[in-house]
Amino acid sequence: MSTPAADGLRMPPEWAPHERTWMAWPGPNPTFTNDDELAEARHAWAAVARAVRRFEPVTVVVGPGQSEGARELLGPDIELVERDLDDAWMRDIGPTFVTDGNGRLAAVDWTFNGWGAQAWARWGHDSKIARHVSDLAGTPTYSTPLVNEGGAIHTDGEGTVLLTDTVQLGAGRNPHWSREQVEAEIHAHLGTTKAIWLPHGLSGDYGTYGTQGHVDIVAAFAKPGVVVVHSQQDPAHPDYERSKEYAALLRTATDAKGRLLEVVEIPAPTVLKDEDGEWVDYSYINHYLCNGGVVLCAFDDPRDEIAAGIFRRLFPERTVTLVDARTIFAGGGGIHCITQQQPKV
Repeated sequence: MSTPAADGLRMPPEWAPHERTWMAWPGPNPTFTNDDELAEARHAWAAVARAVRRFEPVTVVVGPGQSEGARELLGPDIELVERDLDDAWMRDIGPTFVTDGNGRLAAVDWTFNGWGAQAWARWGHDSKIARHVSDLAGTPTYSTPLVNEGGAIHTDGEGTVLLTDTVQLGAGRNPHWSREQVEAEIHAHLGTTKAIWLPHGLSGDYGTYGTQGHVDIVAAFAKPGVVVVHSQQDPAHPDYERSKEYAALLRTATDAKGRLLEVVEIPAPTVLKDEDGEWVDYSYINHYLCNGGVVLCAFDDPRDEIAAGIFRRLFPERTVTLVDARTIFAGGGGIHCITQQQPKV
């Protein structure tokens, strides 16, 4: 069977022009333990959708019978489509789109198993969402047996991809795959040629609803040769040492073009623990780039504006919009985790 790379397709960088953004609507599931939490989540998801809609079209996949309530929060100018859902993390359950730069668009359907077959997760419906979205977008689909999620990869559009040992090589996802086999499958489906591996994710990402180390909360390309990385400033937090390790590793890494990476450290929010006393993985790295905009996680924290200033310097042609992401993080992710771009072709 052919692969995207063999057919001349690759994953473009997130900063390339988008046709639209895809999201999924929170419904009753184990992530939201009661009606109040679900209502808070829906308001948080809606705030992100409306922020993105200022810059580009948004389509939200909604569970059957939930469109009316979603419409009330989302407003009239966001498209809704009903499909069966388990959860609401479109970055992970949706397709990864690839293009050839000449008008062809296709989708990659990774194998999804509830972030490593976690005990609380359900994925019977979510494992089919990538195919539903690609059908709605009118694109052919490439399937792969590799267990992977969109939040577990980040590309520069020029051949380089960021990965994490505890995700792609984790026992719950691909226990019988070697590093070389994972890289070959990733490259075949993203059109990349160089993988940079980080050893793990942030400490809070290994809790009950964590992803076990997604890279999109740790590091992300801002442009070819430039990567932003989470920087925990407080020695009391376990991510203090981890973030130093990430920055050091990335500063010595070269990309697919042979460039030594420029690393921009983004100071973490000042909050160290949540109301239950657990270490938080609050991170500004989990942002979303859309046409003319940056939708950035906010935490009602003194460092929100510091992070916004850094992103304004990195993306001077884009408008930076801060959206409170604390409710989203309580569910196990951030703004990048609930959005998925469809590139313009």
